[in-house]
Amino acid sequence: MLHHKKGRTLGRKKGQRTALLRSLARSLVLQDGIVTTVAKAKELRPFVERLVTAGKQNTVASRRLIATRLGGAPEAVTKLNGDLRERFAKRAGGYTRIILLGKIGKQATESARIEFVK
Repeated sequence: MLHHKKGRTLGRKKGQRTALLRSLARSLVLQDGIVTTVAKAKELRPFVERLVTAGKQNTVASRRLIATRLGGAPEAVTKLNGDLRERFAKRAGGYTRIILLGKIGKQATESARIEFVK
């Protein structure tokens, strides 16, 4: 039984999974949208939305939290606390959207685009 088993393992160990989510989150923040698999996009969404919510506070503690979660990418931290904070100031949540793309080319898995809402 899978009681109290939250989240997807994505076929990786914990350290690899954390590194993957950090990398995907950094790319999403810097590029405003990425194409990945559906499972990775669904796992990434709550991770990034918590970071955007923390970035809206614009305190030293929130900057440090974001830097820790993103693995110390200074350009991503400044974008979260600057541009994205202003864009989502009046929004209560739901900062990202997932668009299902289907199978692209000869891939075996479904692809999806995750992007920030305009």
